[in-house]
Amino acid sequence: MTITKSCPVSLPATGYLRLPEVLGLYPVSRSTWWAGCRSGRYPPPIKLGVRCTAWRVEDIRALIERAANAGAAT
Repeated sequence: MTITKSCPVSLPATGYLRLPEVLGLYPVSRSTWWAGCRSGRYPPPIKLGVRCTAWRVEDIRALIERAANAGAAT
């Protein structure tokens, strides 16, 4: 998996991203993402409603930066 340091999509400073948006930025499958959330590898989701789950933009940005830095270190 290759993740570039700069995101092709500009992220807002704050806010929330739904799962399709997250997976567009961090290319893993839905099942891998949910397993990573359960294990603590990926940021925890935030329930915005009964059927609405999202992730904080700040958490996703930090995840992408950590992955880019880890890839640059190898």
